Parts: sequence; C-alpha cells; structure tokens
Amino acid sequence: MNILITRKYPEAGLQLLKDTGYTITEYTERRNLTQEELIEACQTQDALISVGGNKLDETFFNACGHLKLVALMSVGYNNVDMKAATRAGIPVSNTPDVLSDATSDVAFLLMLAVSRKAIYMHQTIIDGKWDFYDPNENLGIELYNKTLGIFGLGKIGFELAKKCKATYNMQVIYHNRNHNDKAEQELEAKYVSFDELLQQSDVLSVHANLSSATKDIFNKEAFNRMKPTSIFINTARGQEHNEQDLIQALQQKIIWGAGLDVTNPEPMAKDNPLLFMPNVCVLPHIGSATTETRNAMAAMAAQNVIAGLQGKQLPNIVNKDVYETSR
Repeated sequence: MNILITRKYPEAGLQLLKDTGYTITEYTERRNLTQEELIEACQTQDALISVGGNKLDETFFNACGHLKLVALMSVGYNNVDMKAATRAGIPVSNTPDVLSDATSDVAFLLMLAVSRKAIYMHQTIIDGKWDFYDPNENLGIELYNKTLGIFGLGKIGFELAKKCKATYNMQVIYHNRNHNDKAEQELEAKYVSFDELLQQSDVLSVHANLSSATKDIFNKEAFNRMKPTSIFINTARGQEHNEQDLIQALQQKIIWGAGLDVTNPEPMAKDNPLLFMPNVCVLPHIGSATTETRNAMAAMAAQNVIAGLQGKQLPNIVNKDVYETSR
C-alpha cells in the first residue's frame, strides 16, 4: 500500500505508518502543492494524508476516485467537498477532540493579550517609545466578573469557559444550535439567542464550525450590536468574520478590541491594518501548535489510514454515509 503525505509529518504519526510496512511518500518542499500536482502525485497512491489547506473538490475526487481514503490532519474540513468524496466512494476522516486544550489556551491567550494591549506594548519597546510614564495612556481593561459569550459551545469552547470561570469568575453565556447540558450543569452556562449573545458579551469567542450559516455571520450588523467595550475573539475559521467590517468596527470604536488566530483571507497580508492597532492581537493560526497536540493529531490521522487500508471503517469518519454508497 502507498501513502502520500502532503507535509513533513510529525514522528509520532510517521512511526505508526512505518511499522505497518506501507510505502510512505512525504512532500517536504516548503510550498503548497497545486491541485494539478496533488492529483498527479495521488495517481500511484492508495491513501492521502492531507496536511494544510489542500483544496479537495469535485475535480480532485473525480480524478482520484481510486483512493481508498483521505485522512485530514485537522479538525476542520471546509476545504473538502464531502458530497463529491461520498459520490466517489472515498471516506474522509479528521482529527477531532485532541486539540481542545491547546486551542482553548490560545483563545485565552488572545483574550488576555488584547485586554492589556500586550503585543502593541511590546512593540513600543522595540520602537524605542518606552520613554515617558503617563497614567492615562495605554490602559487595558480587566476581565474579572465579566461576561464571556461563546458562539459554538463545543469541546474547545467548554475548555475556554472553564478557564475563564476559574480564573476570572466570568459568567458564561452561549449560542448553539442545541443546548449544551454539560456546560449548563458544570459551568452554569446560560443559553441565549444570537442577538442576546452580541448584546451581553464582554468577550465574545467564536468556536463554531464553518458552514453556509456561519460564514460572515460576524459582520457590520453583528459588530454594531456588540458593546463598545467588548472584545471579539476568533480561533475557529476566518471566514466566520468579515474582516473589513471588523477593521471598521475597531477603527470607529464600535467594539474595543479583537484577538484572531484565524484571518480572512489566510494568510493575512503584512500591511493589514489589524496588525498595527493597539487593542488587537493576531496570531498565525497556531491553535494546535504544541508538540503534544500535533503528535496526537498525526497519530490519529495515521490510525485512520491504517484502519482504512485494512478494510475497516475509519474511526473518525466525517462522511459516514460513504459506507452506504456502493463503490
């Protein structure tokens, strides 16, 4: 069996694959494969481990219908046309749950960094501007006893809420498609409407999956309904906020600050105005960037591949209905 991996792969996952005796091809060049290159490379492969934002659309699946599976080394799968994968009879897996702690840490980091203008103040030292003390300048805001609003209270949002409640005694409100009974029982989280979430949150953190319903949901209208003292955090997907509307909301002081681990588009241009605002912190999509989490993701993706090549159902299957489709 032949396996193509689109990046240099973490050792924890690579070793699992090597132990099977399968032939592994790692693409190690520091650039993204074009779709044409990826399709050509897959012609001699049985399985693909997709690392990064490879576009796997109908064109890809029509050309690579021989693949036994595609394993994503990510939780998100918005870059994959799941209907096309299912029509081609190709199961697709992801790596859920293993990055909840690490990503919630980054959301917490962004919240705190924004509230104290930490990145901007660090830059003033580099720029030689740490020269005069004014007790009225560069003031942050405290988080104690404030209201944390979570859009999409799943496992990552739950971990963030737990941290915020324990550290700052923050009240937790959330908006989901369904109630989160565990959060309501353990964290006293309160389910609210989307409009109430916007109006009541001091910190609003986005953790929902990207879909047609959530794309651009945080736009000019949404920001206008938020508190002028509020902080917007997004560690989910950049397409869930309209970046120009966010820039405008910050410039016009409609909201107080923003912390982003995801941007729209991604990567962000180096001259984006958000990078130069005192009350904004932007990170280059590092939510899962710890040794422990990346190893766990790589191992989980490898386990999905091994199961699939052994003729078993993928443990973390996304398009479950593929098994009902005759190949």
